[in-house]
Amino acid sequence: MIKLYDKGVYLLNNNEIIEDSPQAIFAVSQKLGIDNIDKEKARCGTMAYKILKSHNTSSSMSKLKIKFDKLISHDITYVGIIQTARASGLEKFPMPYVLTNCHNSLCAVGGTINEDDHMFGLSSAKRYGGIYVPAHQAVIHQYAREMMTEVGSMILGSDSHTRYGALGTMGIGEGGPELVKQLLERTYDIPMPKVVAVYLTGTPRRGVGPQDIALAIIKAVFKNGYVNNKIMEFVGDGIKKLSMDYRIGIDVMTTETTCLSSIWVTDDEVMEYYKIHNRQKAFKYLKPEQAAYYDGMVYVDLSEIKPMIAMPFHPSNAYTIDELNANLYDILDEVEKNALTVLGNKVKYTLKDKIRNGKLYVEQGTIAGCAGGSYENICDAADILSGKNIGADEFSLSVYPASQPILMELVKNGTMAKLIASGASIRTAFCGPCFGAGDTPANNALSIRHTTRNFPNREGSKITNGQIASVALMDARSIAATAANHGYLTSAEDIDVKFGRPRYFYDSRIYDNRVYNGAFKPDTTVEIRKGPGIVDWPKMPELTNDIILKVVSVILDPVTTTDELIPSGETSSYRSNPIGLAEYTLSRKDPEYVGRAKAVQKAEKARLAGNDITASNPELENIYSEISKKFTIDIDNTQIGSTIYAVKPGDGSAREQAASCQKVLGGLANIAKEYATKRYRSNLINWGMLPFILDGDLPFEKNDYLFIKDIRKAIQNKESEIKVYIVNKDMKEFTLTLGELTEDEREIILKGCLINYYSG
Repeated sequence: MIKLYDKGVYLLNNNEIIEDSPQAIFAVSQKLGIDNIDKEKARCGTMAYKILKSHNTSSSMSKLKIKFDKLISHDITYVGIIQTARASGLEKFPMPYVLTNCHNSLCAVGGTINEDDHMFGLSSAKRYGGIYVPAHQAVIHQYAREMMTEVGSMILGSDSHTRYGALGTMGIGEGGPELVKQLLERTYDIPMPKVVAVYLTGTPRRGVGPQDIALAIIKAVFKNGYVNNKIMEFVGDGIKKLSMDYRIGIDVMTTETTCLSSIWVTDDEVMEYYKIHNRQKAFKYLKPEQAAYYDGMVYVDLSEIKPMIAMPFHPSNAYTIDELNANLYDILDEVEKNALTVLGNKVKYTLKDKIRNGKLYVEQGTIAGCAGGSYENICDAADILSGKNIGADEFSLSVYPASQPILMELVKNGTMAKLIASGASIRTAFCGPCFGAGDTPANNALSIRHTTRNFPNREGSKITNGQIASVALMDARSIAATAANHGYLTSAEDIDVKFGRPRYFYDSRIYDNRVYNGAFKPDTTVEIRKGPGIVDWPKMPELTNDIILKVVSVILDPVTTTDELIPSGETSSYRSNPIGLAEYTLSRKDPEYVGRAKAVQKAEKARLAGNDITASNPELENIYSEISKKFTIDIDNTQIGSTIYAVKPGDGSAREQAASCQKVLGGLANIAKEYATKRYRSNLINWGMLPFILDGDLPFEKNDYLFIKDIRKAIQNKESEIKVYIVNKDMKEFTLTLGELTEDEREIILKGCLINYYSG
């Protein structure tokens, strides 16, 4: 059972809940015997407030300027981050910065791109004083848990699942430019976020794993935005009933709620985790004050949650497995209707052909990554499969331990032998199944995965090529139960098993022998190694006073993910080449976008070169003529760019490329009803793009031209509303807003991008 409180709540001594009301303060005072308590003081009683205050460098707790303790990136993002920082004047890493190699660990066909990037990372760690984790050693977040976390600290990562709250560390996932700011000793600037309590009580049922709890919470809070851009603070008596791996498994999935970060109460279980990993000094007890005020509460009775399955194409599209099995045709019909919205009519899509003898059959199971590849998940899966086999038909099962230390212990205690004997195949630490680069299913296949996301394309599909597969998210235990049933969907509650839960022993030799640790030891004599696939950022001009925007794409889906803005998978071949990568922008959502954007950009390049603009884009002659009927226009000083409209863009990955690729193609703005995440809006701003908000009906169409007079002055003067004119519709006027911008954000937009801002 999950309950969402309509109002804020006071939490007393981590166990008593008093819902906000005119009488609440009196009740709190009476129970605690405190006379001077009030709501604002109680707000300061949360764990989140204390951590943010200790990292805030501004004089205001309403406008935070955060300096993080540590940074972490993987090999899809760190090249672009370091290249941006180098172009902005980087001299050394001012804090521990870990470069992991868990997203592009495969030797891709088509060149030596993987190792080129990896050698760039190693040479950068040596030159600037960083930490380098070679490929196959650990997925990014498992390494952070084992080696970087510290109770009360903050870590910024260039991956959306930067979540270490269960270990007492506030992790935030952002686009690369926010890490660049930290590398240049600037700050992460945000308004004080609201804090929502997640009160856990009860004990999980046998067979229910952390993914089941996480999916139930995501289902309850995603669509209504209950925790959007807020901090989820986990409290309650149920926490002590959860193992460390279990807590971590719930925590990592909080990203899918669209919250900003998470933090948990720490106890002896957390202390033991740090002790096992030889980092006892990183532990301290953390809990809310006697009275803490929260802006809402998610009340979770763990004992009421059953094994779950999140159907395509979002983790919030969740049902109990029992419910799905009992209502197969009805639920699959709903999934297929949703697919029409998500996929359009680009492919024929059905899951009803998976029904065999009245049961749902799946072709693949995967337990992997920062969510699924934990020691406990894999041990429990092995116990379920012990003495059984996965069969010799279509169904396959692959298991990816999250780190080499986990793999070593699983080998030592015989867990791997059980899995291999059952027919499962074992992989090294790799994030591929989470973004479509590992164990890609067959066309029209259904894969069940204990990973983080099941968005379209996350399993490797190319919808524009007529290829589609589906991912449903499940917990490792029910995946193993399904495997034991030869691919027929089965709840782990239906399996008679005794979980052995062998004790975990951490062996530090793996990292001691392989990880390069040069933190705070920069060596300026080291030359940065760059392969042919590593390309510098193109020059980006400052924002002019007036701008012309052509609407080159209109996306009316309720939510647009970053995977749809710039797909993962094969695009990673160009992860270090911004110009090459930009060719894939919106390729699976609007394949004609790149051509339309380039046509607009051609005119802008002509303007910058002092050439005849209308020769490269004849339709602009009429556009200039229409504008001049109302305004005096200085063609040489009026920037021409493209824009897209999407209802709610930016859900999902922190990848900055979702914004930077648009900018590389000449994009100057996004227009949206709202932005799905803070990090996507920040990415737009850091690449000098205007994050417009449109309130009301859409007044323009694709291929319309928009003119904005005095946009530069409007930003400088902090104007709240921006007048826009639809040129090819008789200069029809409508209004956009930019939302709240910090002084630095305004200057970044005016300069054209973060690189320009820092370099001069």
